[in-house]
Amino acid sequence: MRTLSKSKLIAFRQCPKRLWLEINQPTAREDSSAAQASFEIGYQVGDIAQKLYDPDGKGQVIDAQSEGFTAAFARTKSLLDSSQPIFEAGFSSEGALAFADVLLPSRKSGKLVWRMVEVKSSTSVKDYHRDDAAIQAFVAKSSGVPLTSIALAHINRDWVYPGGDDYQGLLIENDLTSEAFGRAEEVKVWIAGAQAVAKKRKEPIRNTGSHCTDPFECGFLGYCQSQEPQAEFPVKWLPQIRSNALRTFIAEDAVGDLRNVPDELLNPKQQRVKTHTLLDTVYFDAIGAAEDLAKHKLPAYFLDFETIQFAVPIWKGTRPYQQIPFQFSTHRMTRTGKVSHQAFLDLSGKDPSKAFAESLIDVCGESGPIFVYNAGFETARIGELAERYPRLKKSLLALNERVVDLLPIARERYYHPSQLGSWSIKKVLPAIAPDLSYAVLDGVQDGGMAMDAFLEAISSSTGIDRKKIIEQQLLKYCELDTYAMIRLWQFFTGRVGSSNNG
Repeated sequence: MRTLSKSKLIAFRQCPKRLWLEINQPTAREDSSAAQASFEIGYQVGDIAQKLYDPDGKGQVIDAQSEGFTAAFARTKSLLDSSQPIFEAGFSSEGALAFADVLLPSRKSGKLVWRMVEVKSSTSVKDYHRDDAAIQAFVAKSSGVPLTSIALAHINRDWVYPGGDDYQGLLIENDLTSEAFGRAEEVKVWIAGAQAVAKKRKEPIRNTGSHCTDPFECGFLGYCQSQEPQAEFPVKWLPQIRSNALRTFIAEDAVGDLRNVPDELLNPKQQRVKTHTLLDTVYFDAIGAAEDLAKHKLPAYFLDFETIQFAVPIWKGTRPYQQIPFQFSTHRMTRTGKVSHQAFLDLSGKDPSKAFAESLIDVCGESGPIFVYNAGFETARIGELAERYPRLKKSLLALNERVVDLLPIARERYYHPSQLGSWSIKKVLPAIAPDLSYAVLDGVQDGGMAMDAFLEAISSSTGIDRKKIIEQQLLKYCELDTYAMIRLWQFFTGRVGSSNNG
């Protein structure tokens, strides 16, 4: 009988086919960049947890990768007779194995007992975390660990980093002892079911669906989709699928093609996408778009931010996962259509927030509309800066009063089949300005790449020459974002070609 890890059992809980593929065709797995980033965040939070639960550094860390599973299990067993914290303690029993993030010793009736803590980088307890804890508790207790309790520790999103490497308060514990201990029979059923799947010679048959991304995106999604008939016009192109009737229909439609979806299940925007996709025609309410923008007079600004977030804050006064702006680009258009550009970028490695806020106030002046694309993002960041810096609050909030969002206008007034149901500026721009492309940019072509580039630039291991290259890449990327908005504004107002770069 194969011994299955906790991660394999969680994979089984999501989809039996996923478990089979992880065992038999692991090379077919392609984790997204977001998934890979979440793994890295998990490691980082785990390192901090070790310092929080073992401030004196007396604990022992089990490294199964270097020691090997057999040795890791043996060393864990020997350490259970000592009174020191154990990290990544390994257990194997009844066809399953697991490694505990944190094991803490205590005494009960004079006997040495243990408290387990599972550490997660999320900001709340998820349902699959509860499954995780049930598996951990079952395997540990079945292998003979005198386990008295189990808790799940997750990030406290409201905690503010006081600086000085003091991370007390970063994690919140949730006691799951009663629930986890009470699910032993369930875990046995999961193990039996997973073992049955693991023994299969042929790949289980299961169509892709909502389970492929719930509770997280499966790395085998691309592989599974390649085995299925591909819709010429996928229903996933429909925006904002919220109605239960439409969801039910899509779930029951094996092919998932727009042509199969009854019109009566669609709202006006979805109907527009369906119609113009199938006819391969462009929808453009030019009069409506021009009227929407007519009240916003020149001179005007076109603004875009780039931000970074840390699960474990590195700058005093910031919170976990707080979006901290480190760069902006702004184009200014005068009444005569002349365009000039200004930018801010801080790669010093220090908190860029205050300098960012001061520069933003200075560059954007005191009057004129400030065009953005998806205003909720920029206005939220400006509002957060206003709360952090009371002396700048009035000026920052005054900027928010001038913000005009181009995204709702794009959604209501324009649709090109090449957008594939998305109004991301990177989908709209090629349709209205095919001469512009993010693909020609070197190094940084999207927000995720911008965050990666920023992290590389502020790393102490990055040389001066490399840092200069990254700086130019970030500046060019963010500049294109705001120039793209100018082109969008020109298109919607009927002033194509009316501006000139200064």
